[in-house]
Amino acid sequence: MHLTIILYGLVAAVAEIIGGSLVVLRKQWPKRVQEYLLALSAGFLLALVFIELVPESLDAVGGQAPLFMLIGYSVLHFFEHTVVGHLHFGEEVHADVMVSKAASISTFSGLFIHAFFDGFAISAGMQFDFYLGLLIFIAVLLHKIPEGLTIASVMLAAEHRRRTALLASLAIGVATMMGVVSVFALAEIDKEVVGIAFAFSAGLATYVGASDLIPEINHSKNRIIPVLVFGGIALFYLGKVALLPFAH
Repeated sequence: MHLTIILYGLVAAVAEIIGGSLVVLRKQWPKRVQEYLLALSAGFLLALVFIELVPESLDAVGGQAPLFMLIGYSVLHFFEHTVVGHLHFGEEVHADVMVSKAASISTFSGLFIHAFFDGFAISAGMQFDFYLGLLIFIAVLLHKIPEGLTIASVMLAAEHRRRTALLASLAIGVATMMGVVSVFALAEIDKEVVGIAFAFSAGLATYVGASDLIPEINHSKNRIIPVLVFGGIALFYLGKVALLPFAH
């Protein structure tokens, strides 16, 4: 099981690196495509949280589940928007937009922490219930390429070298794998901790969907983007049906 989870984590990490590579190699990546992926990811995540993660967390942990979900939500908010400042997805995607080196480090720190918890959520989900873990994996994968595009473009906009921009996206991919492996260590301490980690990851997923992705979507001038949030919800149901053979 651990090897399978690691492979899924690697796919998510590689998607991050691909996103960064597209920017470094000067491949064209229309901003609207990035926004489409973020909108789909937001809708998918929010449907996943309310339809699957919250009820399953309550079953796993009982009355304490909301507390662990709130802690998960609060931890990500603390690191992304209190410690390192406000984090944007895909704001600096053009070479003519310049940001300070301090701002680029802040963005890198925020995305590194975010990616760690992406991997944490995938691993906790798959160890708790492989079917739910697959749904979490899909939700994470949808915003991994935009995440890689973001960090590489911010690094270049801050006048870092292209090699540094690529290394930044690679480091964030490594952070995803660190999150995956961290849950293995928790499970070795106490199997019941996996249930708590799952409830914690439900809070993380809520934060990513509602506080990271939705605000970015609402800033878009393309009115198709908000509609695609509902497409993400529909995609969740399609994914749920497609993955039913893996359900317990």
